[in-house]
Amino acid sequence: MTALPPAATRRGALALVLALVAMGLAWGLSQPLSKILRSEGHAVLGIMAWQNLISAGLLWGICVLRGRMPRITRRRLWLWLFLSLSGSVLPNAASYVAVGHLPAGVVAIVIASVPLFALPMALALGNDRLSAARALGVLFGIGGVVLIALPEAALPAGSEALFIPLALLAPLLYAVEGNVIARWGMQGLDAVQALAGASTISALITWPLALGTGQGMSVAPPWDAGHVALPILAVSSALIYAGYVWLVGRAGAVFAAQISYFVTGGGVLWSMALLGERYSLWIWAALALMLSGVALVRPREPEPDVRPSEGAIP
Repeated sequence: MTALPPAATRRGALALVLALVAMGLAWGLSQPLSKILRSEGHAVLGIMAWQNLISAGLLWGICVLRGRMPRITRRRLWLWLFLSLSGSVLPNAASYVAVGHLPAGVVAIVIASVPLFALPMALALGNDRLSAARALGVLFGIGGVVLIALPEAALPAGSEALFIPLALLAPLLYAVEGNVIARWGMQGLDAVQALAGASTISALITWPLALGTGQGMSVAPPWDAGHVALPILAVSSALIYAGYVWLVGRAGAVFAAQISYFVTGGGVLWSMALLGERYSLWIWAALALMLSGVALVRPREPEPDVRPSEGAIP
């Protein structure tokens, strides 16, 4: 296949960066929406059960409309289970519990640790190559997070610092998921097909747990702010997360992990707007560092053949 001309390559890289920024800022809305749900007293498993069901229905509907229903195979079932556990059930459970005890902006900041986990994994698996510029880019991003957190080094009154390690479980699992996808591919599935199957398995896991533990979430009137937040969270998360999986395949796990910086910035800004949380003006300097980090951690060159890998997931 003929290589792309330099101008087209630059345009492609710019498109990936813009997609990264847009998805990250939109994804940042999930933390304040989660905080609203938890503040209204809704249980973690009940929230997750409905979120997974709505997401699965939406994504399968898209598959039908596109005429691209995936064939079910044993390897794809294993992949869907892996995506369900590493990208949905376990990280979402950790985040929902944590956001019930921490400010939404703090949880958003913690998400930015994804690259810290992703980079050594990517190097070990051979998914990406280390360079001084890429390492500096990651450090710039982490520096941005430090600037957000530093003026408010002590957590606000009523927060419980012991839940920060639990919040860190989500970025760890996202890093594992991203590197596995980048290394072994998605068994010929596109992002929507992959997430449709994963959301279905997540629903099959969370609904029995929610009902069995008495954590079901009623959707009958009277409704509260959580009932408004839930469908917005479910629909936006499904679409943005599918985009994230696509981005991993196009640009690599380490570059895609930079989305965490914009999830952080978006999460803090949305939390300020929707929840009245207040942070230092250092956030603007932090966002500048984040953008600089993304500029340094560039997407890898596109592969000549961009079809999803058929590599084995056991």
